[in-house]
Amino acid sequence: MTRTVAPSPRVTLGTLAGVVGFLAFVEFTSGVIQGYYTPMLTDIARHLHIADADVNWLEGTQLMLSALVVPAFAKLGDMIGHKRMLLISTAVTAAASLVLPFTDSFAVFLAGWALMGFYVVWLPLEIALIWSRARRMEGRSTITARASGMLVAALESGAIIGALVGGALIDALPLWMVLLVPSIMIVVCFFVVLVGVRESPEPTGGTFDTVGVVLVSLALIAFTGGLSLLRLNGPADPLSWLVTVLGVVLLVPFVLWELRCADPLIDVRMFRSPALGPVFLTAGLFGVSVLGAQAPLSTFARTDPSVYGYGLGTTGFATSLIIGVYLVAMIVGALLYPLVARAITPRMTLVGAALLVGVGFLLFLPLHSSYAQVITNMLIVGVGSGALVAALPAAAASAAPPTQTGVATGLTNSVKTVGGAIASCVFGIALLNHAAGAGATAGSFAGYVTVWVVCGLTALVAAVLLLFVPKQAFSDRTAEPAALT
Repeated sequence: MTRTVAPSPRVTLGTLAGVVGFLAFVEFTSGVIQGYYTPMLTDIARHLHIADADVNWLEGTQLMLSALVVPAFAKLGDMIGHKRMLLISTAVTAAASLVLPFTDSFAVFLAGWALMGFYVVWLPLEIALIWSRARRMEGRSTITARASGMLVAALESGAIIGALVGGALIDALPLWMVLLVPSIMIVVCFFVVLVGVRESPEPTGGTFDTVGVVLVSLALIAFTGGLSLLRLNGPADPLSWLVTVLGVVLLVPFVLWELRCADPLIDVRMFRSPALGPVFLTAGLFGVSVLGAQAPLSTFARTDPSVYGYGLGTTGFATSLIIGVYLVAMIVGALLYPLVARAITPRMTLVGAALLVGVGFLLFLPLHSSYAQVITNMLIVGVGSGALVAALPAAAASAAPPTQTGVATGLTNSVKTVGGAIASCVFGIALLNHAAGAGATAGSFAGYVTVWVVCGLTALVAAVLLLFVPKQAFSDRTAEPAALT
């Protein structure tokens, strides 16, 4: 039913709840996926007979696949409907998750874990759906920002519960039973989407850019494959560098094709937009810490200081408490973002969030020897990270051309995923080099220092880049996005 919505100076909770609907449960499930496995990564490594540093292979391959999936699914969401693509990605994620409990083969586990990466497209599709539903409402950008904050709060709530439950179960049950729990959640999520989520109105249609998908996939596979070879063969291997550079070079034909394609997979001119360009770069830099640092932070906490001289020596449940505190801080950051943005503009709120992430990670350099110190650092990082997770897709949606909403929100996730994949490979090399003693499974302390420094500096660079965004970008005071030229 279509009706005229009277202009209102305020966005009510009723309006916001109507826009969000059942999508909160989807993000709650996404949060469970992201939080549940982290406390048990060391246990998974022992089950698969691999070293702690090799856990980054799980993260890296999943991030690589995610980088390939998001552009295609985001574009298809704009073309044929965001709900439809949510259903497909949920079905693939559920099938992949059911592989994990029933194998002890690293190769099979790695394949299933990678295919679970389809879930990363959920949030961009949801934000695009909300933006399309809010198109006739007063304060469209504010609605999207607040809805995004609510979805991220649901996501992080799921991550908290997942981390706490996962940490408790891994100390009490066999691993296969523990790994089965999120699979059941994802199957339930599929039916929630099927029954409770309405399709986005007025899909754009058009022709799918198959050539663009092939070109960008080849570039990403070569680039991330080169990074993986660097990790296997070391930074002195010329072949690894050649494959990595080839991945970058292959972006050239992709860009040339997209510029002359009538209906491109990605309108690459968006990267030249003064509002969108810094947002995409920030997403990539943010991916270094929010995605690439997850496994190192978990394994550092589990490392026994009485054996290696560093780490916290925590149990699975104690590690999950650290993660829980971090995720609570992310909820606070996500919910505070629209309030602070309304007071000091979205741009400056993004700058402040990036600064918090940078400061929090750099504090690890002097403060990493006690449980309280690590908790304090993660609180600071968490508030900034929560704001960025909520803000980046909402900011992209508000600044994107009307026919590229899903693509723009998807690009924030895709670029963030590429940043995380690069960081995961780099951190894996850093942790593996000079590991603590022959036959030791713990990562090196120098590697952990590298993780903290890289995460801190990339966040500070992102804060500087955001200063170049137009002052009133991403707000309702801004006119409709101008055509990209």
